[in-house]
Amino acid sequence: MLRGVSAELSPGALVRVEGGNGGGKSTLLRLLAGIDTATEGRVEGRPRRTAYVPERFPAALPLTAGSYVTHLGRVHGLSGPEAARRASAALERFGAAAHARTPMAELSKGTSQKVAVAQALVAEPDLLVLDEAWTGLDAPARAELDRAVTERTAAGGTVVFVDHDPGRLAGLPDARYRLEGAALLLVDAAPSPGSLVRIHVDGPPGATPPEGPAGVPAPGGGLLLTVDADRSDSVLRALLTANPPWHVRAVKELP
Repeated sequence: MLRGVSAELSPGALVRVEGGNGGGKSTLLRLLAGIDTATEGRVEGRPRRTAYVPERFPAALPLTAGSYVTHLGRVHGLSGPEAARRASAALERFGAAAHARTPMAELSKGTSQKVAVAQALVAEPDLLVLDEAWTGLDAPARAELDRAVTERTAAGGTVVFVDHDPGRLAGLPDARYRLEGAALLLVDAAPSPGSLVRIHVDGPPGATPPEGPAGVPAPGGGLLLTVDADRSDSVLRALLTANPPWHVRAVKELP
């Protein structure tokens, strides 16, 4: 049960929700995505194109992977040909193209989760809700989902996520909320303008970080980049969407 929960989500925001097991995180995300309805209170301003990925995707559906993702594209208002084109591209992006004609009920857990992510992204949602969506994905698909999240927020979409890995999208969230005792508490927000942010990264040998200074060697390996707080989001997005992507070890606001 959740009580006194209140939050305002801005376009382009990346929001992390934390809390203990059984604390109501999944309930909150299902309410936000419109999967469940609150017995009291309301969710206002939910975009028409809202997509949701649960930790465990119900794969036993009477459709193939490709037809299911295409169907969701049409539900979100895409034409048939456009939905089919985007479905094929989304399955390819997450490494599930070979299973486009496989019945959903026959998919493995990992492939089913790739289809779940593909259906959520096929129509470029304005609100993307991810409830431990990285669980079950292989490393390339997890990295691709990281990139997809940064692309959505860069395009003005709002992304709200829960993940068991505390380093997931390190330093990128505009706000962090924690559920404690059925209440939602804001525990961290984006760095204040004018401050400096230090980013600890690992990258390909000899590569220069995109959209940032060359950096200085960090103790224990990697590079330390120091950037203005108002540029930190763009630098982080550039690092995560580079090909190959950089690994962000830590992000810290400097005093």
